[in-house]
Amino acid sequence: MILAEGGGSDNGSFWFPAPSSSNASQVDSLFNFILSLSAFFFVLIVGLMLIFVVRYRRRPGYVQAPASDHNNTLEILWSVIPGILTIFIFFRGFMGYLDMRTPPSETYEIKVNAKKWSWAFQYPNGYIDNDLHIPFNRPVKLTMTSEDVIHSLFIPAFRTKMDIVPGRYTSMWFDATRTGEFPLLCAEYCGTKHSEMLANVVVHPSGEFEKWLEQASNLLATLPPVEAGKILFTRRGCAQCHTIDGSARTGPSFKGTFGTKQSLTDGSSIEMDENYIRESILEPLKKVRAGYRPVMPSYKGQLKDPEIDAIIEFIKSLK
Repeated sequence: MILAEGGGSDNGSFWFPAPSSSNASQVDSLFNFILSLSAFFFVLIVGLMLIFVVRYRRRPGYVQAPASDHNNTLEILWSVIPGILTIFIFFRGFMGYLDMRTPPSETYEIKVNAKKWSWAFQYPNGYIDNDLHIPFNRPVKLTMTSEDVIHSLFIPAFRTKMDIVPGRYTSMWFDATRTGEFPLLCAEYCGTKHSEMLANVVVHPSGEFEKWLEQASNLLATLPPVEAGKILFTRRGCAQCHTIDGSARTGPSFKGTFGTKQSLTDGSSIEMDENYIRESILEPLKKVRAGYRPVMPSYKGQLKDPEIDAIIEFIKSLK
């Protein structure tokens, strides 16, 4: 059932955040049924066990009675009833799985590229963002791949998760039923900064998604190069490995480094100028800075020349 825009309760349950996609209610109802069923049988079995322990405990003068014959009716009941419940749970789960794996005929497709340790969401017009922006009440399909290791895209509020495997494509779909921002994370351990591989899902109200996409796509046309480069530095995942305050992470800091001589792993040195930055973005393993491991992925085909120029201008401004 699709809720009204921005509708529904803002409060989730003890177990889950508030359901925010069309498939979430199926997951919640099956989970609550299994939880209630488990709690019922736990109380029943443990309660009977405690009663039997007290009532039939060994006492002075106790004489053990001969064992009674088995009860066919009871044995049939405790075999048939759990069997029926198991079949019911399987049927509900399988039908829900089919719904979650079969997208509607018309979906808005967004490509996802996962890499250590950031997300890149590419929209049909070619624009790429490190947060997932989607329209309200419209089916969205994610076509996903990984550049390095296995990742897993998990959106708790949507009750959806799918592994992302290098060398192949996986997909998922959902229909957001609430506007707002929701956390997105990697649920498959992917290295030292796995816990920092975070993003937001931004669900735009009806009619506002297209406006956002047009404005975001024209970032370089509406902002000075340094400001646009700063935004791209954050959105494209550069800040995951490089700092701007002088501290080192997986990669070197960019503070005050433009125009300086830097040592490389092969023993040579190079001036950090526009050409070196561009080459490092497109072919990061060709000339690796001394003291750092060759782990940076290539952005070839992901960043356009004007975007690279803006990032270079931002790095130049970090005096």
